[in-house]
Amino acid sequence: MAKVVNRLEKKYKDVIVPELMKEKQYKSVMQVPKISKIVINQGVGDAVQDSKRLDDAAEELALITGQKVLITKAKKSLAAFKLREGMPIGTKVTLRGKMMYDFLDKLISVALPRVRDFRGVPKSSFDQQGNFTLGIKEQIIFPEIDYDKVKKIRGMDITIVTTAKNKDEAFSLIQKIGMPFAK
Repeated sequence: MAKVVNRLEKKYKDVIVPELMKEKQYKSVMQVPKISKIVINQGVGDAVQDSKRLDDAAEELALITGQKVLITKAKKSLAAFKLREGMPIGTKVTLRGKMMYDFLDKLISVALPRVRDFRGVPKSSFDQQGNFTLGIKEQIIFPEIDYDKVKKIRGMDITIVTTAKNKDEAFSLIQKIGMPFAK
């Protein structure tokens, strides 16, 4: 049985790797930065009052990513928020391999163009290690979410973890993959 390769993964191997090797003058293919994983994180602050909200958020995130969702718990107690250590307060999914490329393809070609007044993602969202974090204000931009069944609009953080050594390498990689950066 032949391995099914995502079009973004194929573009990375056939086009982006040779371009980056020429542009950055890498001597080996192994020096070329690649995306190692994508972490999607969703804080559900109102889960403190109603635990059903957490189930809704987890269900929606599972629909978007096609993978089992991990429930994140509070690391320490905060009396101001009526929060105890160990209380469930969010959801998280880590994507690797084919699922990662499928999600990234869907994010770039389907979800981001559906954002109202979209002018591109900020170039300032890179950290020193070469990871890219993107905040999304509403989960309804994904095609799997049925707008009529959504009980509450929630945002999420999408972190693209790369093997790049710095911001410049990571920016080149993510730009060549097709992320629509603001002008």
